[in-house]
Amino acid sequence: MFAYCTDPSLLQGLAWLSCYLTSGTHLLFYASFGTVLLLLAITAPIALLFGFGGAMASRSRIAPLRWFGGIYTSMVRGVPDIIFFLFVPIALDQGFEWVRHQVLCDSDAPVRQGNDFVVCAAAKLPLNDAAPWVHDVYGIFLAVIAFSIVFGAFAANVLSGAMAAVPRAQLETAEAYGMSPAQVNRRVLMPQMWTYALPGLSNLWMILIKATPLLFLLGVEDIVYWARELGGSKTSAFSYPHPDWRLYYFLAILVFYLGMTWISERVLGRVTRRLSRGQATLGGEAERKGAPA
Repeated sequence: MFAYCTDPSLLQGLAWLSCYLTSGTHLLFYASFGTVLLLLAITAPIALLFGFGGAMASRSRIAPLRWFGGIYTSMVRGVPDIIFFLFVPIALDQGFEWVRHQVLCDSDAPVRQGNDFVVCAAAKLPLNDAAPWVHDVYGIFLAVIAFSIVFGAFAANVLSGAMAAVPRAQLETAEAYGMSPAQVNRRVLMPQMWTYALPGLSNLWMILIKATPLLFLLGVEDIVYWARELGGSKTSAFSYPHPDWRLYYFLAILVFYLGMTWISERVLGRVTRRLSRGQATLGGEAERKGAPA
């Protein structure tokens, strides 16, 4: 906040607006954009790891692993995303609290009492006297797990298809040279599959970006929460010194997501061209023909 903001009675026009847009609540609004970026940075690799595990499980020669991979991919893909975004955090939260209740609470009362889930104060997560940032971190942690499970299932389907697209002749040639199945996977299958997987993973990344506003449903104070909070003329607790400005706040969010999409398309396009170079795929062939003689 600027020095001239100390006396609100003297503020008018642009001076008032500059002070208003640099208030403490607006700084939290600006920081919430970082929350979205942090969620993407953490969720993307974890979801890819889940997807890789699901794809390998679905190709396993061990029947239980193969069944698990197929069930994980089919179940998550067949249920609306919002159901998992609401179910997984609640299930994890209650699971953690149940375990803590069994260890920390000296009580014989059942945890499930009708429709209520009741644990002692020591088992609550986070604790009632925890700092606000602890509640935020815990909410983001649950959100990361929910996003990773859902998008990991989609990634598993993409990676499984990419593995199947690698020419079988190359794998058989590697086996003929005496490579073990693990060596074939590591030296032939894995390097080759990324060329086929990247278009699907690129689309999945775009969907993940568009899904981040669902953080609002999980109680995380993200950009949607603050846009609704600050854009309205009043809330249940506060009255703001302006009319309904939600259009402008959501317009800022629109610009943010369009910018994220534009940057992602440029980066993913360069990565695709780099991975396709020299590969016996359509992308590699196009790259070869476009190269100068």
